[in-house]
Amino acid sequence: MGAAMGAAMGLCSRHFSRVGGLLILGSAAVSAQVMTVVPRVSVSEIFTDNVRLTSTGKQAEQVTEISPGVTMSSSAGRLQGYFDYSLIESGYAQNSSPRRTQHALTTFGTLEAVDNWAYLDFGGSISQQATSAFGTQSIGNTALNANKSEVSSYRLSPYLRGPLGNLANYEARYSQTLTQSASIADSRVTAAEALLRVSASTAFRQLGWSASVNQSRVDYSAGRTTDSDRLNLGLSYLLTPQLSVSVNGGREATNYTGFDTQSATTHGVGMNWSPSDTTRISASKDSRPFGDTHSVRLEHRTARTAWTFTDTRDVSSTPSQSGLTSIGPIYDILYSQFATVVPDPLARAQLVNAYMQANGIRPDQVVLSSFLTSAMAVQRRQDLVFAVLGVRDTITFIATRTDSHRLDTLSIAQDDLTSSSSVRQRGFTASYSHRLTPDYSLGIFASQQNTSDGTGLQDSKLRSVNVNLSGRVGQKSSVALGLRHTRFSSPLTPYDETAVTFNLNTQF
Repeated sequence: MGAAMGAAMGLCSRHFSRVGGLLILGSAAVSAQVMTVVPRVSVSEIFTDNVRLTSTGKQAEQVTEISPGVTMSSSAGRLQGYFDYSLIESGYAQNSSPRRTQHALTTFGTLEAVDNWAYLDFGGSISQQATSAFGTQSIGNTALNANKSEVSSYRLSPYLRGPLGNLANYEARYSQTLTQSASIADSRVTAAEALLRVSASTAFRQLGWSASVNQSRVDYSAGRTTDSDRLNLGLSYLLTPQLSVSVNGGREATNYTGFDTQSATTHGVGMNWSPSDTTRISASKDSRPFGDTHSVRLEHRTARTAWTFTDTRDVSSTPSQSGLTSIGPIYDILYSQFATVVPDPLARAQLVNAYMQANGIRPDQVVLSSFLTSAMAVQRRQDLVFAVLGVRDTITFIATRTDSHRLDTLSIAQDDLTSSSSVRQRGFTASYSHRLTPDYSLGIFASQQNTSDGTGLQDSKLRSVNVNLSGRVGQKSSVALGLRHTRFSSPLTPYDETAVTFNLNTQF
């Protein structure tokens, strides 16, 4: 199985981007009759007093951005997915930089290739991320920040699933994810996983069981290859229609912490509780060879509020790949909130997009800037997201805390976790939007990010406040005028920046 996976990984790595693009475009053609397509063009002017983000010798600059893009979504038929892409061309009036080209992509979804049997999950993201968590951090992508790099991630996961008579169901899945930086050599990370799972069908009613075997491999171009083989058996029991509990046990063999593969037993417990249609709680804890992992999720909704809290600890090949599964936490929580108002998924997605645009809400708010890693790590992450929806006022809040440390201490690859025992990040974003008229909104957006290496020698703090007036111009155009102030506190590269922004967005 290991040799087969290695060959498959090599083949997918060479043709990953091209095949992924063809599959996604092919999926769109299959479901064209249930897909919405919205082309757009955005023009922005940014006036900044510190384009190079320095504490002395500030240089003012006027940056013009022209960004054509398209959004496609489908929530019915064989294809259920989302695709959003922008090409961003930036010009600098004072010649502080040559013209720059950037890309932005968020796509994810599922294609049902054969009715009730063969499927394809896909995901992709392109974004500007920090190379180092301890380097200069910035808001937006127009400043000349050498610590930022364009990072792309793509994921393909074909799988088969179906019944085994009336007693069990099966799933056979292969997944591959490729992550790389456009500006940093030897930054490629390829992760592959093969999974076979058999589980009880509904015929067993209250008692459930499952058996799974999976093999994974993560290959770092700047580091070494790590492998994991895992066998897991599980039992679950439905105590009440709202509460179920589970236990599992098995064996896992990895080379995460040694050149030779080490094998150990695993075990864990879990529970799922849904006391009402608006409240869900799930929790699990597992003991694995490299330590304990856990996952906790709480969701609650009222008529005007929505809350989500998650707490996870697990092995991580890259710090963040959220763009492969979701538009963003604010979009997700609003999508859930409007479920009772508009049950149809496609109509609900359109309602959420219209609501965010009318209230000047950014669906892709980022709390913590991710950073590049070159070896396996363990990450503890906690996220709190809530939204308060009034008649004319909307409040959103996201808080995130992460603690990462290197698991593969044998790798010679260099990154933030090489020189520091851990990278600790804390941050929040908060926004308040007030509808001045049916077409115009005034918004205030504030954010803060703290980064520490545990010793205090590389501590930094990024704070930003943005006041924004946005509204519609005609049926398909919108404008936004904003004033932003950013302050970065750091032992080596502190700076202050003030910027005025103007944006015109037209849809076709």
